[in-house]
Amino acid sequence: MGKGIWVYAEHKDGKIKKVTYEMLGAARQLADRLGEEVAAVIIGHNAGELAAGLGEYGADKIYLVEHEALAGYTTDGYTRALASLAKEHQPLAIFLGCTVQGRDLAAQVAQRLQAGLCTDCTGVELQDGQITFTRPIYAGKAFVQAQIPEARPVMATIRPNALPVPQPQAGRAAEVVTVAAEPGDIRQIVRDVVRQVSSRPELTEADIIVSGGRGMKAAENFRILEELADVLGAAVGASRAAVDAGYAPHSMQVGQTGKTVSPQLYIACGISGAIQHLAGMSSSKVIVAINKDPEANIFKVADYGIVGDLFEVVPLLTQEFKKLLGKE
Repeated sequence: MGKGIWVYAEHKDGKIKKVTYEMLGAARQLADRLGEEVAAVIIGHNAGELAAGLGEYGADKIYLVEHEALAGYTTDGYTRALASLAKEHQPLAIFLGCTVQGRDLAAQVAQRLQAGLCTDCTGVELQDGQITFTRPIYAGKAFVQAQIPEARPVMATIRPNALPVPQPQAGRAAEVVTVAAEPGDIRQIVRDVVRQVSSRPELTEADIIVSGGRGMKAAENFRILEELADVLGAAVGASRAAVDAGYAPHSMQVGQTGKTVSPQLYIACGISGAIQHLAGMSSSKVIVAINKDPEANIFKVADYGIVGDLFEVVPLLTQEFKKLLGKE
């Protein structure tokens, strides 16, 4: 039997990703019932400042794995660092965010540890003494509950925005344990990171997303979605049909072959609702659909629907939100 529930604390540009706090909340609930401790694992170089505040969200201990070769993410370096630490301390479970980095790292570490891995989980709870995960199947049309009864540690990737962020307990501190890593030979070299400069939130972490589909008709028409998004502080997404038509870059694609999102509010504009798109956004808390076709499949999953021309409806929404939010 392992000891402790670990959360991999993914970070980017000097900030801990939101999904880390969501996982800490779930880990804390499990640990309290199991009589275990919660540990966060931070891998990097000169990353000590990132540890601040994790205790307030439920961590009892923070493993700070440091080495100059770990300043940026590489599969080899981070896999060896996390797997070595897990072999030494034998945790009961390890949670990682279901992000680009988390999916890559989880698969590699699970193979090294010969551990069970449950991916893209939207829920985690304790049933009959076993950690039980809820995950979507059939492109989000159904959900199953899965357990990993024998392999240890139990590993899982957790979908961002699927779990609530716990209320922080002010002043709650965690023990910080600094670990000198030995990353060994790293076969990957990151030459450059090309970023799209935007004041909008990252798509997978946004609380509000405004997405456009084939009904946008042209790339320049995404401007009306951008105007609404800027008023709401939202990210802008797109369906595969819009991306394939050249209206938006692949980095904006939401769906089975794009990004999976779970915002508080998802506004779908001119999106028909193909099953591949629904697979990437059906776990959104509130879905608003705008489409001139009353039979569009998107209305089957929408909480609110507006049957109308998006080129008339979206500007009206933008105006109304400006009034409500005092941004006129």
